[in-house]
Amino acid sequence: MAIKFGTDGWRAVIADEYTFENLKKISKATAIAFEDHPKLKNGIVIGYDTRFLSQEFAECSAEVFANHGIKVYLTDSFVTTPTVSLLSRDKNLAYGVMITSSHNPAKYNGFKLKDEFGGSMGPVHLNVIEGVLKDSDSFDYGSGKLDEFIKSGRIEYVKGKEYYRNTLKEKIETNLINDSGIKIIYDAMYGSGQGMMDGIINITAIRNEVNPSFGGSSPEPVQKNLSLISSEMKSGKYDIGIVTDGDADRIAIFDENGEFVDAQKTFALLLTYMVENKQMTGGVVRGFSSSDVIKEICDEYGLKLYTVPIGFKYISELMIKEDILIGAEESGGIGLKHHLPERDGIFNGMMFSEMLAVKKKKMSELIAEIENKYGKYYYKRIDQHLSSNDLKSELIELTKGLKEVAGFKVVGIDTLDGCKLLFENGWLLVRAPGTEPLLRIYTETTGENKTEEILNDIKKKFKL
Repeated sequence: MAIKFGTDGWRAVIADEYTFENLKKISKATAIAFEDHPKLKNGIVIGYDTRFLSQEFAECSAEVFANHGIKVYLTDSFVTTPTVSLLSRDKNLAYGVMITSSHNPAKYNGFKLKDEFGGSMGPVHLNVIEGVLKDSDSFDYGSGKLDEFIKSGRIEYVKGKEYYRNTLKEKIETNLINDSGIKIIYDAMYGSGQGMMDGIINITAIRNEVNPSFGGSSPEPVQKNLSLISSEMKSGKYDIGIVTDGDADRIAIFDENGEFVDAQKTFALLLTYMVENKQMTGGVVRGFSSSDVIKEICDEYGLKLYTVPIGFKYISELMIKEDILIGAEESGGIGLKHHLPERDGIFNGMMFSEMLAVKKKKMSELIAEIENKYGKYYYKRIDQHLSSNDLKSELIELTKGLKEVAGFKVVGIDTLDGCKLLFENGWLLVRAPGTEPLLRIYTETTGENKTEEILNDIKKKFKL
């Protein structure tokens, strides 16, 4: 079985491909791949989420690195992925490891790598690790154990949650939020974001305990998984609902009426707030599947816009090379200039709370302001499971040959990631993520909501 990195790390089913043995292999390969890293003398950090056996997996990985002669800072409790990013950067470490499978179902776990600058490790470095893995049969893991390394100081516990919370206090106008009287409800989705905001801002928390089964649903902050917080919001008790995924790097927002605010709108709202109210400058990075309203906002404020393939690692790479104000992707990941070149759901949720306190308006009013100024953008995505992986490339090639979809004439095509058909009043994107037989189909229209018609027509054309 070949261990391969996907869009954001290695993920696999526990007790199937995700075993202690395979975890040891990928940890050893990572140690070998970066044994000449100039910061390796400072050590690395390892964190973990609330999934089944995550702590034990993290301890196993720590033993492998320690046996390789590397100083390991192991978090003393579950933490968010952005916590590992912060520790990697701020403590001048070589890199960070996060044991998590993010928003995947409970049966999965994973291995994320964070670079020294705090963002996702790029494909060039990951390819090196995959190359080393080819020799995994000859790996010598050593015999040292966790307790021995703790006694010797080779493995040292670090208060990751405490460090992260102190960062929040430094960078967010917490007094302003609390003094405003804004009522906030937070859905942790049983993930590692729980407890991160306690005692910093006033919140009501739900699904805020460790439950490795995640209550029977995936910890992914998409609308279908969020009926509980929507129902709570509809009671009229709260001004904003904040949701984070399993490792708390992604966010979802609900307005005061319990209406789901899609990731395109959250991107637009936060971008506008950063420019208008915080008077911050810099470029803007969007993923290939993000809304065109972002281009309109960038044009309005004279901001340079970059478009990259889907995957936050591409956004991270640009954020460290250029002066970037904000980078965001369609799945709810947002990185901010004054924090990290990486996603952080907790931080961004508090930024939204700060925005409400500063603007003294309801979330629905702020959304209406965006729509009144730039027009309405209608956005929808479906995930279509296929009978085989071979079909993915066939259907993308078929997309390239289409001249119209649901009466929309194709006026251009973009193949940066998959195939994007451009219309006069919108677009359609077809792409194939990862290794599973799955097709993601995205569409956006302006003026009138025709997204359902477009998706139905493309499914008909594909015979799905």
